[in-house]
Amino acid sequence: MTEDKQDKSARYTKYEKARIIGARALQISAGAPFVVRLGEEELRQMRYNTLDIAKLEFEKGLIPITVHKPMPSIPEDDKAFARKLLMHLKATEEKQQAD
Repeated sequence: MTEDKQDKSARYTKYEKARIIGARALQISAGAPFVVRLGEEELRQMRYNTLDIAKLEFEKGLIPITVHKPMPSIPEDDKAFARKLLMHLKATEEKQQAD
């Protein structure tokens, strides 16, 4: 597996992977066209299993589904504390450089 493919599959949790593959398998079973090219022999070997086809598309990084991950908000108190801490660290560093 190349680094690019590892990066794509590593950025999702196992739950997100299962949801993406399951959603894509449902689309395929409802008649959506395949994103990956498969010959008749390959389809027969897979027994026309939509889940296997979706897994193959996921492994190749071809599934047209993304996951939105909202970032957690930081309370204002924490931001103020972080600013004070940074100012203190800068002052300490400047004092050490002056000595």
